[in-house]
Amino acid sequence: MRRRRSKLKHEFVDFIPSDRKDGVVYVSMKYTTAVHNCCCGCGSKVVTPLSPTDWKLTFDGETISMSPSIGNWAFPCQSHYWIENDRVKWARKWTKQEIEAGRRKDEWNKAGFYGSKHKPSGP
Repeated sequence: MRRRRSKLKHEFVDFIPSDRKDGVVYVSMKYTTAVHNCCCGCGSKVVTPLSPTDWKLTFDGETISMSPSIGNWAFPCQSHYWIENDRVKWARKWTKQEIEAGRRKDEWNKAGFYGSKHKPSGP
């Protein structure tokens, strides 16, 4: 049985370890990336790039928060949650239509920020 997490720890690292521990968010400022095992307990590797068009990380001196929510749409679990002050705040699952609309929005945001380097697909 999977164990859904409610509390996390964070570690600032240069390199993400290959033997990641459940319940730990590894943050590499050097590579502007945060990585953790999925909070639903399925063990999938969740990679969240930190950038103006991806995720933003806030460190208040004790805890981290990430925005926007983390939707693991490509995983079988399709878990969806926020990380706020080292805590997992579970969110509702999205429909297929919401996931597709979110992906289109992400593409357009990247295209708007980076210009012609990222051309969105579709109309």
